[in-house]
Amino acid sequence: QVQFVESGGDMVQPGGTLRLSCAASGFTLADYAVGWFRQAPGKEREGISCIGARDGSTTYTDSMKGRITISKDNAKNTVYLQMNSLETEDTAVYYCAANLMRVRCVEPLRTYEYDYWGQGTQVTVSS
Repeated sequence: QVQFVESGGDMVQPGGTLRLSCAASGFTLADYAVGWFRQAPGKEREGISCIGARDGSTTYTDSMKGRITISKDNAKNTVYLQMNSLETEDTAVYYCAANLMRVRCVEPLRTYEYDYWGQGTQVTVSS
């Protein structure tokens, strides 16, 4: 089955950190640009970061720039999202997906260009 499996979500206090993982199954991660997205209750899914297929170039949404870092390990077929200084507004389900139309990242991330969605991992930031 071709999909991603996300993990690492948890409940943390404001100012806390989390590292999310996104393991690719059934395809080779190195062939695709990969995006991280999030969806808060009652809101649309938004793209927050992307890493390119070959050059490893990265993009970040303005609201999280400086607080998140995307990386990948092609040998492990896994993409990571390090999140620091978390805020209550970061509470959401976080997803990753592969861009089937581009090998490089283009902002803003367009969800229709992405597939192989996983089930998501819940991040809750609360005191």
